[in-house]
Amino acid sequence: MEVFVAAQSWPFVVALLLLLLVTVVEGLSVLFGVSASGWLDHMLPDPWDGIHGPVESWLGWLYVGRVPALVLIVIFLAAFSFTGLTANLVVHRLLGSWVPVLVSIPLAFVSAMPVVRILGAGLARVIPKDESSAVTLDTLVGRVAMIVGGEARKGNPAQGKVVTDSGQTLYVMIEPDDAQGTFVSGEKVLLVRQLGGTRFAAIPNPRPDIL
Repeated sequence: MEVFVAAQSWPFVVALLLLLLVTVVEGLSVLFGVSASGWLDHMLPDPWDGIHGPVESWLGWLYVGRVPALVLIVIFLAAFSFTGLTANLVVHRLLGSWVPVLVSIPLAFVSAMPVVRILGAGLARVIPKDESSAVTLDTLVGRVAMIVGGEARKGNPAQGKVVTDSGQTLYVMIEPDDAQGTFVSGEKVLLVRQLGGTRFAAIPNPRPDIL
């Protein structure tokens, strides 16, 4: 189709080619008994290490850390290329011209973000959790966790992460044990009670110099 060879479509054609490349690499890696997705998650640093504030909230909004990174990349590339190529095709048919790259790239990027968010949320619910996670949840009381998702108040928990002895990072919902207390993003707290499932009550870390 003409849209694929138009100069204004090159960012989206490149994204499409990258998507195909990622698919081929993942397929070949599975044939050889490895997983490119698992390798990428292992190589990437923890997305919240040293990151707080708006960037941290944005990463959490996109489900980074809860869905394999390669899956989120595939979703983004697919949504980005589809949006850009479709916009170019529609505008060209209606007006006879292509959308300028300086307009189409931001449009496609912004449009792709909600798609990553929606599909990431769905996948986060259905992706099987490591069997050890369920066992570890029962032993999280007494561990230090870090708030990574906004502000936590009594009855209004925020997301936090806690690392197990095996190095596994688990994400739980945390609220202050004190009715008047609040926790902010980036704050380290001590889990003192399991309220049910993945929901915990916590207090400020009493020994930040040790824990």
